Amino acid sequence: MALNLQTLKTRAITAVVFVLVMLGGLFYNQWSFLVLFTIIMVGCLVEFHQLMGKINATYAGAPIIYKSQNVLGSLWVMLIIAGKGTLYQSLPLWYWGSFIIYILIIVLLVTIFFYRPKLGYPVNLYSALGVLYITIPCAMMVDLYDHSVQFFKGPDWILPMVIIASIWINDTMAYLVGSLIGKTPLSPISPKKTKEGTYGGMVLAVIAVSMAGHFFWNLPYQTLIAISLTAAIAGTLGDLLESKIKRTAGVKDSGSFMPGHGGFLDRFDSLLIAIPAVWIVLFLFF
Repeated sequence: MALNLQTLKTRAITAVVFVLVMLGGLFYNQWSFLVLFTIIMVGCLVEFHQLMGKINATYAGAPIIYKSQNVLGSLWVMLIIAGKGTLYQSLPLWYWGSFIIYILIIVLLVTIFFYRPKLGYPVNLYSALGVLYITIPCAMMVDLYDHSVQFFKGPDWILPMVIIASIWINDTMAYLVGSLIGKTPLSPISPKKTKEGTYGGMVLAVIAVSMAGHFFWNLPYQTLIAISLTAAIAGTLGDLLESKIKRTAGVKDSGSFMPGHGGFLDRFDSLLIAIPAVWIVLFLFF
């Protein structure tokens, strides 16, 4: 019993710290937001490399300089995207990005001539997947923050907060509904998830986000419903995708950065797929 209480205490403390850091990064200003998602991006990339190393022995043996190109390239993308935005003009992010690209070019030349041919196609593919899976969504979130006023009147953090709230509420409600009435497994990839919990979580997330967004900030229902529904569906797929990756790698958690809650990918797997889905929906239909 003592062990269970200690575990619960650890999880509770970690959850509180996690929420405070997330909300602080979201609400303080554009720079805290950029730093927050840069940290999330780097943390997820590191864990992604570790998981790929467990899946592919050759990737596990790849030198640090090879794996570092993903992180350097990702930092460059974040700085360039932010530097072109209207909210980040007070600092020369574009020039910092240019400095990183020089380092990246040197690293790329070294890996092209000395490592890429030896490592083979699968390893190079895994490296590229890390950019698509993690870097692009984080850069898209910074772009959505910069364009928030295009879709919602109010603070710049409104749009990212709607996406994140949709994910959090969907996950929480899916767990609660599944615990109460869940009977039908959703997928062999994640046996604990049920169809009842999944669909119930989506419906409740759409209702909660739409009502709260309209009541507190007078945001349009149509846009709120589109964002919350897209985020809930894509977020569930993101959760299943990470479960598949972890199962293939033979691990329970992607990392141990957050005691009792796993690693970065365990916390942001849903968000990484929801962000590009919402980005596409918004820029195509609104």
